[in-house]
Amino acid sequence: MQGLIIENISNLYKIKCNNKEYKATARGKFKKDEISPVVGDLAQLVQIDENKKEAVIEKILPRKVYIKRPKMANITQIILVVSSKNPKPDLLLLDKQLAFAENLGIKAIIVLNKTDLDDKEDFKVIKEIYEKIGYEVIETAAKEKIGIDLLKEKLKNNINAFAGNSGVGKSTLINAIFNKDMTQEGEISKKNKRGKNTTTSIKLYEIDYNTYIADTPGFSTFDISEIGSKQLENCFREFKEKIPNCEFIGCTHIKENKCGIKQAIKDGTISQERYDRFCKIYNEMKERENKKW
Repeated sequence: MQGLIIENISNLYKIKCNNKEYKATARGKFKKDEISPVVGDLAQLVQIDENKKEAVIEKILPRKVYIKRPKMANITQIILVVSSKNPKPDLLLLDKQLAFAENLGIKAIIVLNKTDLDDKEDFKVIKEIYEKIGYEVIETAAKEKIGIDLLKEKLKNNINAFAGNSGVGKSTLINAIFNKDMTQEGEISKKNKRGKNTTTSIKLYEIDYNTYIADTPGFSTFDISEIGSKQLENCFREFKEKIPNCEFIGCTHIKENKCGIKQAIKDGTISQERYDRFCKIYNEMKERENKKW
């Protein structure tokens, strides 16, 4: 049998196979081979007890995508949730997550949630910046069920991972999509306006045939150490066509003059704010790389 791993708690796996759910353990050979099955893996199973729906994982099929933290495989789309208000938009995190998605070759959709709380509609500036780059941006107010139908349509035929800081409304969005409580909603601390992470395990929720969404604790705190500072420029998609305009090969776009990226900022084709965040991420990477030596 072949199935999709939809949950992993303490090395006990839930696997969707032929419209049935099995509980499975993994063969000891996986530990020997230093590989562990993860949520999103396609696995070959051997049935142990059909009545109890128990099985053993015999083999993990080749992965198209693998994420180390949180451990997931084969996701095809990342939904990056940003709060328009309370907590305030964390665009540095968003740009790190977009770079992460670009590096893996996974489609990213940006969701601007809690737009109903943004009286000044500052979120429209954010939307314009990222749509200009070529990203799809969806406005939602999860508790009011605004934008949910459009988002649900975009999830079809994908294994979708939701990512974003705690408190931005990931769980509320998932609950709105299913129209029932699928996940525990987070609390926003009135004192510090920061979210408190309440989700404890990665789980795929089936929306429709061949369509899943995952609530992924830890995604908000992941680092992008797998991307080297030299590769970062290729993870900012609007930079790519401007890089050949740099006079120097290996231009870092930080200190050099006659830089294609800096010229594009002057021309208004690259956002100054995006560039500033690129510099911050680049410097963080360089600092980390220098510490290794």
